Amino acid sequence: MEIGSGAPELTASSVYQQRRDQIAASAAAYVPGEPIPEVEYTDAEHALWRLVSKRLADRHRHMAAPEFVEAAERLEVGGDGVPQLREVSDRLDQLTGFRLRPASGVVPFALFCGSLADGYFHSTQYLRDSATPFYSTEPDILHEVIGHGSALADDRFANLYRLAGEAVRRVESEDAVQFVAKTFWFTLECGLLDAADGPRAYGASVVSSYGELEHFRSAEIRPLDIADMAHVDYDITQYQTTFYSARSLTHLEDVAGEFWASCDDTSIEKLMAVDI
Repeated sequence: MEIGSGAPELTASSVYQQRRDQIAASAAAYVPGEPIPEVEYTDAEHALWRLVSKRLADRHRHMAAPEFVEAAERLEVGGDGVPQLREVSDRLDQLTGFRLRPASGVVPFALFCGSLADGYFHSTQYLRDSATPFYSTEPDILHEVIGHGSALADDRFANLYRLAGEAVRRVESEDAVQFVAKTFWFTLECGLLDAADGPRAYGASVVSSYGELEHFRSAEIRPLDIADMAHVDYDITQYQTTFYSARSLTHLEDVAGEFWASCDDTSIEKLMAVDI
């Protein structure tokens, strides 16, 4: 679109990138302990939030795990516009003791996950490109709040996040860190729970993506198995081809939770050596 005499024509992607960088710069300057900076979201960004959050809420009734839906209701994030991260953080603190910290983009996994042990979740504040409203290949505030924030409003899910954080701090080798990252991806990012009408999603990447919610039941769905995850690759830029479904939230706690609570470099090395 044209923005003035002598100015270059901007594509939707470049407009998004400029806005993303503007908001990310504020997050990059954040000092822990200070109030989370507020973002003055545009009318277009509020409209995008309304569109996507409504579509997601409609799909959650049929495709998301009841435990996730109840947690989202507890968080009380409205669909009228993009929420301020500070308000969401205050609400989570009241519910489960978790707090949000602004992030300028993707945070290295060891830092991101390790902070969970202390009850801090790094969250971006920018919103996805309006050209791709129903799927984002990078974290944005919609993914962080509707996906992870909702789960963190539930004590049982929040405890799993803490355990994952403790696990990544406990292990030392890069291979072990990457294995913890893989288990985090296949559970808290892309996990499913069995239900009478078919598996339902609780993982943040799935419940925050309308496209992924439409897709996941047509992918390969395996029973939850930590050792099996060592032999399965994933691509965060595409719809997932393999998912793991736990029999229940209790089963998820017994399998993933117990793994994170006890794993170390030696136990992970043995798991990775198992020939499935």
